[in-house]
Amino acid sequence: MEAAAEESTPVGRGAGSVSAEETEKWMEEAMQMAKEALENIEVPVGCLMVYNNEVVGKGRNEVNQTKNATRHAEMVAIDQALAWCRGRGRCPAEVFERAVLYVTVEPCVMCAAALRLMKIPLVVYGCQNERFGGCGSVLNIASADLPNTGRPFQCVPGYRAEEAVEMLKTFYKQENPNAPKSKVRKKECQKS
Repeated sequence: MEAAAEESTPVGRGAGSVSAEETEKWMEEAMQMAKEALENIEVPVGCLMVYNNEVVGKGRNEVNQTKNATRHAEMVAIDQALAWCRGRGRCPAEVFERAVLYVTVEPCVMCAAALRLMKIPLVVYGCQNERFGGCGSVLNIASADLPNTGRPFQCVPGYRAEEAVEMLKTFYKQENPNAPKSKVRKKECQKS
């Protein structure tokens, strides 16, 4: 009985709300994208951009694969959504203003700024990003008073957070072959 009540409880507020059932469906797909990232030795973050109940962009981190530090899951999804708009002759502003982004980890400051500039109204995410979070963990790009930087957006945190954290832990336990070599210098012994 609790599950049925949970399914009908909307996530988010007002025009930017989605059902718990939709959230579960899209977050499951985002989690699959994160698992794919992990399998490809990328930080396990996956996301989907959904417009009118259709995925118009999806992404997983591609930083190591592309050797491009900006290829976060959200940026990949934005690029795919822009391509979707071009391919269908749709105005990107109209699509982005009615889209919901589902992502397994709180967007970093860079990605939160991009989402704000694109005027995404609602972001549903899993775990917090304590090092780089742009939705309140480090900076609150999502709702801060930032003139000429798009529109503030609503965040719904904590959806399947434990699962997202476990994937991050798994990634950081393994060796990253693309990480730069340590530049720690050893002190030279001085002979007196």
